[in-house]
Amino acid sequence: MTIQLHGVPLHPTQFSVLGDAFQTRVVPQALPAPYWVCRNASLARELGLSDEWMRSHEVLETLTGSHVPVGLQPTASVYSGHQFGQWAGQLGDGRALSLGALENGVELQLKGTGRTPYSRGGDGRAVLRSSIREFLCSEAMHGLGIATTRALCVTGSDAPIYRETLESAAVVTRTSPSFIRFGHFEHFSHNNMHAELKQLADFVIDNFYSECRDSANYAGNPYAALLDAVSQRTAKMVAKWQAVGFCHGVMNTDNMSILGLTLDYGPFQFLDAFNPAHICNHTDSLGRYAYNKQPNVAYWNLFCLGQALLPLIEDQELALAALEPYKTAFPAALMTQMRKKLGFADPEKAFEGDRQLVETIQNLLAQDKVDYTLFWRNLSHVAAGKPVDSVRDMFIDRAAFDAWMLQYSELLRQQIRRPQPNLMLKINPKYVLRNYLGEQAIAKAKLKDFSEVETLLKLVQAPFDEHPDSERYAGLPPDWAADIEISCSS
Repeated sequence: MTIQLHGVPLHPTQFSVLGDAFQTRVVPQALPAPYWVCRNASLARELGLSDEWMRSHEVLETLTGSHVPVGLQPTASVYSGHQFGQWAGQLGDGRALSLGALENGVELQLKGTGRTPYSRGGDGRAVLRSSIREFLCSEAMHGLGIATTRALCVTGSDAPIYRETLESAAVVTRTSPSFIRFGHFEHFSHNNMHAELKQLADFVIDNFYSECRDSANYAGNPYAALLDAVSQRTAKMVAKWQAVGFCHGVMNTDNMSILGLTLDYGPFQFLDAFNPAHICNHTDSLGRYAYNKQPNVAYWNLFCLGQALLPLIEDQELALAALEPYKTAFPAALMTQMRKKLGFADPEKAFEGDRQLVETIQNLLAQDKVDYTLFWRNLSHVAAGKPVDSVRDMFIDRAAFDAWMLQYSELLRQQIRRPQPNLMLKINPKYVLRNYLGEQAIAKAKLKDFSEVETLLKLVQAPFDEHPDSERYAGLPPDWAADIEISCSS
């Protein structure tokens, strides 16, 4: 059934056709006196939504869960998963509801609209702080060219929500072609619901991986082909995370998208001083999701997905073979990204010494705690002809940097090409969503001043541009930034 939301057709999601075993209809719990916090005009235009639609009070109330148009049937889906390496059993959309899909098939999902059957004792709410972080970071990742869900807006209410302290409520409207997670497959496999598992896998293949249906690989087994395709998408996504210095923080299997999208922004962080072992989630006491462990965790999660698909693949060796491409796809994708960062015109082409060049500079960055984003941006300008001192002065061990710079220059000479500064400036961002910038924007937003959120949105949507009037957002973080602690609480 198609309904109209302020003149815009809203259809049932494709996922909704799977039936009641996959989701539950839920009526959102109203929040009093909702207001707009921030709106993503750029995404709205891409989705064909007018400025007037994005200002509508009816839309505001609907996206806050305070108004349900006649005929609209929001749903929460069920899934399970591994959290911090341990089987957590049934999970599900504990505070998220899918409203429906736009004409182009993009789903609208509300996060923070109250309890669902999967809330596991929680209140089903989200707070202003975490909603702003997710809104900004999903757009920051999109601006960096990294596959991600996106956020259309954040709406707020003065309704009190208790976390570590008393905070105010908010709802973030997320968009994606699908929000299906590895955990959806784990749920039906673990519960021996193999008919539903097959139904889900067929749905994903038919709607998002049609090439797997006709693949001659894996003896024509479409489910093994699906595992291969997901592994390769995940490898490319995580390679881009590592190249830009992004830490996810909670890489549980229920936070992994079957489409290879960055999903669920909780205690994320873009690295400041380069530390390969950095942990951005202060509740991750064992460092399972440290920055340098993310590639291996992604493979571990894919292995769990492979186990979940095994009843359909029906051959353990075939399933293991379908996971194998990750082991080559990830390092290849990462080195391609690093060659781009170094300015080589043929980044897909490996050459002798390139891996050592990358490893050496990463060791120096870590040894001297050099700011990751500033180093790469400054190196881009050096390649464009600026004095090398702007990079050299970032290092304590300048002799070691000089030796690396000599090696870099020699490799460039051997390739008979100069670095491509224009390419470097399009891969090495000037602006990333540093935690301290987010904290400053949140502090103002709590006083209902959303100007910093708007400023950051503009910067992260065009992170490679100079924005000369915004230089202060591109500098070193203040000393107090090192003390910021982010947890899973939201």
